[in-house]
Amino acid sequence: MGALKYSRQRESIKEFLQGREDHPTADMIYESVRRIYPNISLGTVYRNLSLLVSIGEIAKISTPEGADRFDARLSPHNHFICRRCHRVMDLEMENLDHIMEKARAGAPGAIDGYTVHFFGLCRECTK
Repeated sequence: MGALKYSRQRESIKEFLQGREDHPTADMIYESVRRIYPNISLGTVYRNLSLLVSIGEIAKISTPEGADRFDARLSPHNHFICRRCHRVMDLEMENLDHIMEKARAGAPGAIDGYTVHFFGLCRECTK
């Protein structure tokens, strides 16, 4: 891939994500960025999110139900996903890298990373 052309809209999407901890959906991002760039289309937001994921500048969190979420925090961390309201939250806990050794021992190929999602009901949904 050649040099990536600068885009104010793409930078706005990245800046929006960098200030968030709630792992917004593409629709949430669109609604926010549209306040700055009223003519931006939802398709443009999706294309830019896809590009940012592909070049490793943000992460996409796919959930079993509900829309994909996006995260600007690229350091290793785990997520808790509520099965009822579909919120995605960072789960602060000790490092789980020990599972890499177990996985590598039985893997049919070379493992270079992992993702862990924990599922349940968030505090608000258990009330």
